[in-house]
Amino acid sequence: MLQRLAMFLLLVCALGILAQAPQETLYQVSTLNALMLGIYDGQMPVKTLLRHGDFGLGTFTGLDGEMLVLDGKCYQIKSDGSVVKVSGTVTTPFAAVTMFNSDQTLKIEAPMSLADLETRIDAALPTANWFYAIKVTGTFTLVKARSVPKQQAPYQPLVEVVKTQPVFQLQQVNGTLVGFRCPAFAAGVNVPGYHFHFLREDAQAGGHVLEAQLVSGTVTIDATPAFLLALPSDTAFKNADLSTDKPADVQKVEK
Repeated sequence: MLQRLAMFLLLVCALGILAQAPQETLYQVSTLNALMLGIYDGQMPVKTLLRHGDFGLGTFTGLDGEMLVLDGKCYQIKSDGSVVKVSGTVTTPFAAVTMFNSDQTLKIEAPMSLADLETRIDAALPTANWFYAIKVTGTFTLVKARSVPKQQAPYQPLVEVVKTQPVFQLQQVNGTLVGFRCPAFAAGVNVPGYHFHFLREDAQAGGHVLEAQLVSGTVTIDATPAFLLALPSDTAFKNADLSTDKPADVQKVEK
């Protein structure tokens, strides 16, 4: 936990080599830059992904909606706003998961925006240079969320896909934000800063979070100072030019 001597460990492996990620590890499939370029064909089945974590987020082959993993269950939030539990054979081109264990808890008793919530969490973290899994369970006056429609090859870059993304206004809802805070040096590999998906309490609505207004709730933080990256072995990934970051495009996609 946080009191022990922590290490940052970066391991890069081919998909499926490790049977299970170690504890206190963020396990990720592929890179953000690859997803941004339109590499949407998944190789890792959800059942394999869940061996490495019971909490996380991502997407599905063909960019078919938003992925949210909570309490070991994988949910697909489709572009029409519906939510389904996902079978183990469905594959993912990009996902990040961890075995969630609480290191810190914050009680939120006053209303605040998502930006204010992130500032509050930042103030409680021991360092900005680790990865963190963040769970926020509470009551929200508003969650503005999106999903993305399934794409067909040849795939467009993600920044083009989100230009026509469906957006949902979820008002007066109870539910859970599932997300990660990644350090600045993770740019290109994952989203620097915060990235949240939302699942309503009844598991019937959610999406990638664009904006939120929290009334009250509980923030649970899991420090994950180890990071394991599983790289795809398909031709599209091998031939992709991943040498440059596009932070402006990432902001358009995430916000």
